[in-house]
Amino acid sequence: MKTVLNIVLFQALWLTCVAGAGRGYAWVGLPVLAVFCLVHFTTSAIRKADAALLAISVVIGAACDTALLQGGFLRFEQNLPVAGLAPVWIMMLWAGFALTLNHSMAFFKSRPLWSTLFGVLGGPLAYWIAKDVWSAVRFTAPDWQVYAALAVIWGVLTPALLALGDKLIAQFPGSRVHLAN
Repeated sequence: MKTVLNIVLFQALWLTCVAGAGRGYAWVGLPVLAVFCLVHFTTSAIRKADAALLAISVVIGAACDTALLQGGFLRFEQNLPVAGLAPVWIMMLWAGFALTLNHSMAFFKSRPLWSTLFGVLGGPLAYWIAKDVWSAVRFTAPDWQVYAALAVIWGVLTPALLALGDKLIAQFPGSRVHLAN
């Protein structure tokens, strides 16, 4: 049940953030992220590892999305709080994504090829939906270049962050391996 709730909360966060950004409400996902974090951190047996993974993922994700923005690949709607940097709603999505890595996405940890494939396909698909369905992002480079860059970024980061999740679980005393249930 925890796995299903983890997936549902992340999907609610994703939809709220992307739809909100596309409609001019960059901060609308914040209450959903707060609920997700509250539920997650009150039920997780590996809170310290999850918190560290969340912080690291937000920094890495914001850096990647800022690089895509600065590199002329895309433009975010509702680019707040600082123009030229990844917007707050993208950082909220990275935080939510991080909360799935040791939980609903844990089955990918022993399947690095599948996690890479998930990243290669899922990352660009999420941006395509954000662009074409919700108008939350615009591509400023040819579509194929943006999708290729996203496939590389997500194909590398997905298995890397999953592996980092395992390292953080091992690093923090009191953490235990938490497989999706």
